[in-house]
Amino acid sequence: MPNIYFPHLNLQFNINSAAFEIFGVSIYWYGLIITTGILLGTVLASYIARQEGLDSEIMIDFILYNIIFALIGARIYYVIFNFSYYKDNLLQIFNIRQGGLAIYGGVIVSVIVAIIYTKKKNIKFWLFADCATYGLVLGQAIGRYGNFANKEAFGDYTNSLFAMRILKTEAKLPFSENILNNLQVAFGEQYIQVHPTFFYESCWNIGLLILLLIYRRYRKAYGEIFLLYLIGYGIGRFWIEGLRTDQLLLGNTQIAISQVVAILSIIMGIIGIKMCRNYSNKS
Repeated sequence: MPNIYFPHLNLQFNINSAAFEIFGVSIYWYGLIITTGILLGTVLASYIARQEGLDSEIMIDFILYNIIFALIGARIYYVIFNFSYYKDNLLQIFNIRQGGLAIYGGVIVSVIVAIIYTKKKNIKFWLFADCATYGLVLGQAIGRYGNFANKEAFGDYTNSLFAMRILKTEAKLPFSENILNNLQVAFGEQYIQVHPTFFYESCWNIGLLILLLIYRRYRKAYGEIFLLYLIGYGIGRFWIEGLRTDQLLLGNTQIAISQVVAILSIIMGIIGIKMCRNYSNKS
């Protein structure tokens, strides 16, 4: 019996969140997939850096400095906007093996670390940011499959071609009323049927990566690649976040914080590109 399947695509999976155990400690697919994304992203960023005339070792060096800060930033962002749960479960703040990382928090902290790092290394920040962006986008595209393994971060009910069914007893809360009103019965069990938003975002990021690779030859100033990422990812995230049922909300409102950040990212990207071109720092 599959715990995840795509009825219209005839694809079935039986995925345990834990990949294996080491000395009785469970190692989760979520962490393994995130780690794979970081490693492959670093390889790509290092390759781009070398082509730009930078020492490819700087990306590996930066990742070693940044990885802990990025994870802390991603976790803090998630906890802050989900504090209604964590205030009564303080010890769970430190339990990240099963999920609970927000990419925007990781990106914000990584930018701060990059500014400090490039200043100390006497490297042009915007050139460095452009190179690192390629690794970031690839890492995000891969990392989203961690949500798939965790059976979380899905959208509302849909009966579209890509509709995904998850065993109800294993899917992460919350469920919308629409989902509960459209439960599906198969293999003698109840399934929720939802948008696979992890897949949408991964595909969007792959498309964005290809676009940025093509645009690289037309770049007029350092920083444009990173700023285009802010615009492109912001557009995709705003759309996809609107489909999700686990949105982190702004205070007591029904406004999704990631949609707010996405809009701000788009605005910052547009303004930033105009500024880069007006004060071209490409040399």
